[in-house]
Amino acid sequence: MERHRNPTSRGSTGDDVLISPELDRMIRQRGRDLRLRKTDQQQAVKLVNHLIDSLVDFLKNNEDQAFFKEVSVLTSGSYYEMVKINKPNEFDIMLKFKVPRLTFSSLEDYNGVFYKVKLYKATRLNIQNFLLEDGLTISATKIKKEMHRLVRKFISNYKGEGCWIIRRSQMTSPAVTLELKPKNEEEDVLSVDIVPALEVPQGWPQAARAGPDIDMWLGKRCRRNFTSKAVYFVPKGPKAKNLKDEDKESWRISFSHIEKEMIQYHGNKRTCCEGPSNKCCRKRCLRLLKCLIEGLKQRHPKELDALCSYHGKTAFFHTLSVRAQDSLWSPGQLSDCFMKLFGDFERCAQSGTLFHFFVRGHNLFSPPAFPKRSLVFLTNALKEQRESGFPVLRMPSPGPALVPDNSPVICPNPINGTESIADSKHYYWEVSLVCVIVVIGCLFVFI
Repeated sequence: MERHRNPTSRGSTGDDVLISPELDRMIRQRGRDLRLRKTDQQQAVKLVNHLIDSLVDFLKNNEDQAFFKEVSVLTSGSYYEMVKINKPNEFDIMLKFKVPRLTFSSLEDYNGVFYKVKLYKATRLNIQNFLLEDGLTISATKIKKEMHRLVRKFISNYKGEGCWIIRRSQMTSPAVTLELKPKNEEEDVLSVDIVPALEVPQGWPQAARAGPDIDMWLGKRCRRNFTSKAVYFVPKGPKAKNLKDEDKESWRISFSHIEKEMIQYHGNKRTCCEGPSNKCCRKRCLRLLKCLIEGLKQRHPKELDALCSYHGKTAFFHTLSVRAQDSLWSPGQLSDCFMKLFGDFERCAQSGTLFHFFVRGHNLFSPPAFPKRSLVFLTNALKEQRESGFPVLRMPSPGPALVPDNSPVICPNPINGTESIADSKHYYWEVSLVCVIVVIGCLFVFI
């Protein structure tokens, strides 16, 4: 099998930048600020755990659909990987279904990421309600639709804390999303993505059978251990126009359980991060890259609609597979390590190649999933961030100075994230008015 690697050098990138003391302080401070507060975590986890436990209990005892009685929970996503940033307001839960022996064939043009999934032979088991007319192909749309119906029925009678609502389903999303309505405007919306997944224990597909490139990082034994585990298929088809009807029933392969384990046990040595004396900064670097991606998407939601945190996570894994030694990730090197990670990500954007970490022949930066114009925009946005000292990472200041200087104040627009000099003019008028009132008040006191 051809060995695919992401590009290692092209043009000027983040790891070419001389880190100033100011930039170093900002990166270190931001790395600390992105960690979740324990009080916020405890409250959110309590609400989510009660919701999921109640949902699983409902499914196991439902009389409508016997196939859903055998579900079990697999947690995934950034919160459970312990790399969630800012607030614990998003949770990802996979509901696993055990299925009979399967056969799967990769969709053309997608290099082993999307599959048609069929039963090895006809069955009278409960899954037969979710098969297409041929009696073998498992329908992704039927399982998504039934999952949505059952969750809606569950939530209509849910007696737990808060008011949960179901977000309108999206064609390109495999999840049923529940949202907890905030009690006031100051609270964030808490969302839970519930994803049905087929558990396939019989071996990985050919496109992924070599396993992830982690021999230098986690070791050959760990790679063999991973490839012996089950993989999962989630009901998500390709993001493309004019998709064939049969392709709409396709499934995307998921390695989220492996990804969670790699991030949890991320060290070249098993003792990494087990105590204060052997900490590393790998997770902080990933949080910073996630923050950068999230900030860019907030500023440019239309142009960077194709970009997501998974692109950052994939680049992170590629960087770890090359920079394997724990000594290269000591906490004191946080700024250097982040800049190297950013540089790798920027090189991927410049070359238009970011290979899937498990399915090495699939390029996550290839169209139609990632349009060329979006990639050009991303490349320019990353260059601009690098050259201007990463303004998207900077925390908002506590408040404006009482006396403005002669340079224009550029204020972020809260609606679209753009910058507006016009807004600063209102600030000058407000400050001037306050100064006039203070002076008049002082004159009255002296008179």
